[in-house]
Amino acid sequence: MKRLTIVLLLLVLVAGAAAAAWMYARVNEPFRAYSSADRLVEIPPGVGTRTIGARLIEAGVVRDEPTYRAALWLSGDARRLKAGQYRFDRPMTAREVLAKIARGEVDVVSVTFPEGLTIGEMAAIFESAGFGPAQAFVDAAQQASLIAAVDPEAPDLEGYLFPDTYTVARGTDAPGLVRVMVARFEQVLTPDLRAQSQARGLSIRELVTLASLVEKETARPDERPLVASVYANRLRIRMGLQCDPTVIYALQRAGAFTGNLRRDDLAFDSPYNTYRYAGLPPGPIAAPGRGSLEAAARPAEADYLYFVSRNDGSHEFARTLADHNRNVQKFQVQYFRDLRRQRLLAR
Repeated sequence: MKRLTIVLLLLVLVAGAAAAAWMYARVNEPFRAYSSADRLVEIPPGVGTRTIGARLIEAGVVRDEPTYRAALWLSGDARRLKAGQYRFDRPMTAREVLAKIARGEVDVVSVTFPEGLTIGEMAAIFESAGFGPAQAFVDAAQQASLIAAVDPEAPDLEGYLFPDTYTVARGTDAPGLVRVMVARFEQVLTPDLRAQSQARGLSIRELVTLASLVEKETARPDERPLVASVYANRLRIRMGLQCDPTVIYALQRAGAFTGNLRRDDLAFDSPYNTYRYAGLPPGPIAAPGRGSLEAAARPAEADYLYFVSRNDGSHEFARTLADHNRNVQKFQVQYFRDLRRQRLLAR
């Protein structure tokens, strides 16, 4: 009887060891039951390990519940699993799957917002990138409280959503992305820039507003300090800024911009129209990049008061109205006259 008991105990131990070895092999065996190139698994916040396991099994990422439970026990990650959307694109062991979730390696997506965009234009990019409807971004950009510490007068986040490429978790909503963009702006607005702005007698709102005008006028890094100096010089002598982009922005706000700026539009009544109202407009007209912010804080030491486009992305600067009129005649009137002549000859 004693011998039989020993034999049975040995059999149980052998069977248990065999089962343990088999299960250990299962949790360390790469598995994939989905046929598509990849599989996304959403783990909502607050769900338990049972729900997480069910989602992984249903998605074909983990073989079955016993394998999942064994991997969970062996890994010790039960309390470290993080919510988010995870992408799986290759066979993985159950332990590798759980380790990925425990590390929070959520699926990410990148979206780029170029310099010089308005909230509405950024919203269109937000929607086209698949984050959600454009209106959701517009609504989130009304959270002026996010920038209150920097600009307590801001009615919205125009100018404060820093243009950059953002890599965020897939499924990030508009408020979440907007918070990241504002945080990036505050990071770029260094203590040195703030001090330079204060030394020039500009509030942060005025600095960003001036930078937004510079951003809309030129994309050339070498010209930004010169454009900033033109506007700084005009502000100093109380001369109208006469900045075309401010008129376009005013028309856009009123839903009246047709895509072309006409001479009659320069009389449009809006505090943003710097042809009608002296000084800076009430706030930013776009999101300036780092270069424009730095130019607004540190304009070039120049006495220019005018500039006109050379039609190649660069500008001709002038100190006097007479010089400016000659530049306008050359680069605008004569240039387009010659262009029309060439087109007629080419027919």
